[in-house]
Amino acid sequence: MALYAIGDLHLSLSVNKSMEIFGPAWSRYVERIEEGLSCLRPEDTLVLDGDTSWGMTLEEAEADFRFLDRFPGRKLLVKGNHDYWWGTVSKMRRFFAEKGITTLDFIHNNSVPYGDSALCGTRGWFFEEERQPHNEKMLRREALRLETSLKAAGERPILCFLHYPPLYTGYECPEILNLLERYRVRRCCYGHLHGHAIRRRIEGQRGGAEFSLISADYLGFAPVKCAD
Repeated sequence: MALYAIGDLHLSLSVNKSMEIFGPAWSRYVERIEEGLSCLRPEDTLVLDGDTSWGMTLEEAEADFRFLDRFPGRKLLVKGNHDYWWGTVSKMRRFFAEKGITTLDFIHNNSVPYGDSALCGTRGWFFEEERQPHNEKMLRREALRLETSLKAAGERPILCFLHYPPLYTGYECPEILNLLERYRVRRCCYGHLHGHAIRRRIEGQRGGAEFSLISADYLGFAPVKCAD
């Protein structure tokens, strides 16, 4: 049994939005994702840390879900800023059931047990969103969702998955970081950063948690193992 994670797959198998337009770093990215996910076994868990599909609706994203469903193991999806297909968890689970997609589920306002640990997370919020009243409301909502997820872990050690980085060179999101510290999160993985922005990532031990960037292009389109 192993826990893997990767974010920002940006699959577009039924919509015309291939990431290959962004240059050599994304060349053959679907084939490279397929090669990377070949490590999965039936007993494994894979966290998909946001921006999984470019589909605007569940129907448009169906081909991407079926692509992921082909691989063994359980896959847990976190919401990203480009996951426009995302709806209520009940609606998404119903869609998967109707389509016979059996290996995909969600981390959203909940925690998921993994061995003795708990997997928690939410989309989060990011410095690129200006501090205006609307965005303050969105940040408060994301902080509440994160706290709901962290509370659901109970006494289990927590591995947290955020799509947006909670810290970045020249920026920190105290509302998110304070929650990670309060609930003694031991590891926090995040995505969203691509291209030149990767150089401004912050990784390693900070305030009791280990931070890791797991966007797909940074990982070379192969998931990183987070735990055995």
